[in-house]
Formats: sequence, structure tokens, C-alpha cells
Amino acid sequence: MRDKAADKARQKREVLQIRRLERLVDVVFAIVIWRIFTLLPNPTAEQLSWEHIGGFVGAHIGVFLMVFVGIVVTIVYWIQNNVLLGNLQSTDSRHTILTILQLFFLLVFMTSLRDGIALGPSTGTRVLESATAALVGISGSWGWAYAIKNHRLLLPEVTDQYAYQLRDRILAEPITAIITIPMAFIGPILWEVTWFSYPLVVWLVKRRRLAEKV
Repeated sequence: MRDKAADKARQKREVLQIRRLERLVDVVFAIVIWRIFTLLPNPTAEQLSWEHIGGFVGAHIGVFLMVFVGIVVTIVYWIQNNVLLGNLQSTDSRHTILTILQLFFLLVFMTSLRDGIALGPSTGTRVLESATAALVGISGSWGWAYAIKNHRLLLPEVTDQYAYQLRDRILAEPITAIITIPMAFIGPILWEVTWFSYPLVVWLVKRRRLAEKV
């Protein structure tokens, strides 16, 4: 009887814990969005005039591109967290740690963007951006793999097929980031283009999983 009562209490606590985790995720992403906003260059009153606004944007085009990348990455990972947590009925200490670890690496990634703006684009800053993006993806993939094992934390209505489809999609993210690392040493254009190989990587990961079933 005591064991059943303890199990019920644990399950209730873990259900409440995922709600707190979702709130923490939203707060961190709100902070990230604010930090990205602060990276935008501040024009003077003269630069805001129609005659000079084009020159101001052109002079800071690299900064605007970096801010755009930061916004895109933030949106991608917020949607990912929303989808993944939305398919869980509860969380536990290990899964919570992995989720918080992913948030930490996301903040480190944003710091690498800031350094890229402050120091200027270079091989070192591109490698740092790729490496930190890979860490964000690895921690997220690890957390999802833990959650879906033996249907550990999933909602009852989530099928294994759908869970594995999500796993393939999020696993492709760190793989793509890792592939971009050596490309940073070759050239900036190839490094940027390699990021667009993500759909191909998703297809290859899915194909490998299907091949393992045969």
C-alpha cells in the first residue's frame, strides 16, 4: 500500500514538474530574445534619416545577418521544445537536467553570436557557433531519446512511429552542425551553404533507421 501511495505521489510530482519546466523554458527563451534585440546596432538621429539609413544598414549588414541567424535559431529551438514537451505527460530529474543543459548551451550559442559580432566573422567564431549549435542539438536529442525509451515519459496516445520520426528530425540538427565545423576552415560561403544540408541529413538518418529494421 505504501509503495502504491509513493508511486502515485511521485507521478503527480513529475506531472507538476513538467509544467514548471515549460515555464522555465519560456523564461529562458524570452531572455534570449531580449539579448538578441540588444545586439542590434543603435543608429544616431542623423543615420535614421532617409538619406543615411541605407548606408547605416550597409555598414552593419554583418550584424543584422547574425541577429537574423540568432532569431531563426531561437524560433527553431522554441518550436522544438514546445513539440517535445507537448508530447510528454511528465518529466523526471534526469530528463529535466538534460533540458536545462540544452538551455545552457543555447545561451552559450548566443554568446558565440555576440562574440562573432564583437570580434568580426572569422574561422574561430564560425567554429564556435557550429560547436555550440551542435551541443544544443546533442543535449536535446539525448533528452528526447531518454524520454521515449520504453515509452518512459510519453503521453499514452503518442505512437512509437511518431516518437522516432521526431528523434530523426532533432538528431539531424547536431549532425548538420558538426558537418559545418570542418567547412569553417575551408571558407565562409561553404560553411553557410552546409547549413542548408539539414533536409538531406534528416533523410539519411531516417533511411538508416529504416534499414536497421530490415
